[in-house]
Amino acid sequence: MHPTQILTEEHRTIEARLDKLEQRIEAIRAGEAFSRPYFEDTLNFFRDEADHRHHAKEEKLLFPVMKARGVPEAGGPIGVMLAEHDEGRAYLKTVRENLAAAERGSVEALDVVLHNASAYVEMLRAHIYKEDNILFRMARMVLEPSDIAELQQAFAEVGQIPAV
Repeated sequence: MHPTQILTEEHRTIEARLDKLEQRIEAIRAGEAFSRPYFEDTLNFFRDEADHRHHAKEEKLLFPVMKARGVPEAGGPIGVMLAEHDEGRAYLKTVRENLAAAERGSVEALDVVLHNASAYVEMLRAHIYKEDNILFRMARMVLEPSDIAELQQAFAEVGQIPAV
C-alpha cells in the first residue's frame, strides 16, 4: 500500500475519534457531567497514536523524503503541516493542564478545556483535509519507487493506529 494511503486510512481513524470528542463537548455544554477519565483517555489517544505514531510517520519519515525530492519546507505545505502539528500539541497541552481543575468544578477551567478541545477538533479536521487533498497528492507525484518501498517498511516498523 502506498505510504500516503496508509496515512489517509489513519486519518479516518483519527476523524472517528474527533467525532466522538466533538459529541462529548456538545453533551457537556448541554449539561452532561464532565468526565476527566474520558478526556484523559482521549488525550492519550491523540498523544500516543495521532502524534507519536501518525505525525511521527509524517515528520520523521515522509516529510524528509519529500524535501529531498524538492518539496520546500519553508513557505511550503510541509512547513504549514509542521506548524499545525505544533498548534495541535499546544491545544492538547492546555486541555491536559486544566483537567484537574475542571474535575474539581472550576467553571473557568472547564471552559478552557472545552474551548481548546473544540479548537483542536476544528484545526485537525482542516489539517487532515489539507494533507489528504494537497500534501499527499504532491507526495505521490515526487516519491520514487525506492522511496515508496523504504517508507512502507519504515511505516510498518512504527505500526498502525488501532481502530477506535
